[in-house]
Amino acid sequence: MEKIKLMSLYTDFRKDVAYIEKELERSVQSSSPIVRQASLHLLKAGGKRIRPIFVILAAHFGRYSLENVAKVAVSLELIHMASLVHDDVIDDSDMRRGLETVKAKWNNRVAMYAGDFIFSRALTSIGGIEKESVHRILAETMLEICKGEIIQIDFQQQTDQNLRDYLKRIKRKTALLLASSCELGALSADADAETVQKLRRYGYFTGMAFQIIDDILDITSTDSELGKPAGSDLLNGHITLPILYIKDDMEFKPFMERAFTGQMAEADRQNMLRYIRQSGALEKAQHISNLYLAKALNELDSLPNGKSKKALIQIADFIGQRKY
Repeated sequence: MEKIKLMSLYTDFRKDVAYIEKELERSVQSSSPIVRQASLHLLKAGGKRIRPIFVILAAHFGRYSLENVAKVAVSLELIHMASLVHDDVIDDSDMRRGLETVKAKWNNRVAMYAGDFIFSRALTSIGGIEKESVHRILAETMLEICKGEIIQIDFQQQTDQNLRDYLKRIKRKTALLLASSCELGALSADADAETVQKLRRYGYFTGMAFQIIDDILDITSTDSELGKPAGSDLLNGHITLPILYIKDDMEFKPFMERAFTGQMAEADRQNMLRYIRQSGALEKAQHISNLYLAKALNELDSLPNGKSKKALIQIADFIGQRKY
């Protein structure tokens, strides 16, 4: 449902999105049946495809070429997909988007191989872009994403975190890839340097808000809406922004301890979710997300009006209001 709603925001670009979707499917073909099946399993599970649409929209601020856009968009979406496969191994997650994860449907070994394969296909896809800056930015982005994964492991179940720690973590987890989507889309279309940087900052600020909302929805949504148990972030040892605001609350600490030790019964989980929802932490997190979205929209002010700018504004509004 959410993907359909999001798609309605960029109807004018639907044909280009459909073309990229076909290229994604072509990119994950492999001579190994099990790697191909595992890769297609994740691809067919869907997703918002916000990275490809950011590439498309940013490229419309320059000399638009669907061929170049597709190479960049496929590469970035594949990087995102590969990181999800690896995340599910790290978190020992069995469900994603309401379906079995690759590691659950097959095993950890297949999941790691599939993730590595998808990463390599991402590099192959963008190889046809003859711009040194594009490859440098992509390499730096991938490096930061990997650093982010390591940092996330280091901070797992660590309660002595602060707001700066959290923001640095979600910067690498989500915001950088969305920033790069806008930046590389604009670069692939030879947009001017000022426009490229404004779009990059838009992507970054939107990405920060997007992840904060994701962390809020992990608490506020139902299990069926999430396709996994609500509160999974904390159950997997991750302290998100809402939890950061109440982690030192003496009444909440027992919930956190049981979540970290795997001793949380279903009744405990429901009580924990109820406590967080009534604590005021979600409203504080929403406020931070809104600040980032305001910064994102501010970056668009001086850009020329048109369908792409309108869509970027609508996407920012959608991110701030989405319910699951």
